[in-house]
Amino acid sequence: MHITNISEAKAQLSALIEKVMAGEEVIIGKAGKPVAKLVRYHRSEERRRPGALKGKIKISDDFDELPKDIAEAFGILEP
Repeated sequence: MHITNISEAKAQLSALIEKVMAGEEVIIGKAGKPVAKLVRYHRSEERRRPGALKGKIKISDDFDELPKDIAEAFGILEP
């Protein structure tokens, strides 16, 4: 694990990315405290399934109706 501060990370980002690509974790600190961790990104191999949430999401019947207070704020209705 490589530990660095923000200014060093900005100056050597490409080198840090190379370390991450090689499997190493990089911790970035600010004022001596760890605030971020760089790790290699792994894309999910699971295929997306369109419609996986079908029947699980309900949209209210008044979804497209603009609330009166917002309509007034945009000048669509007079207060």
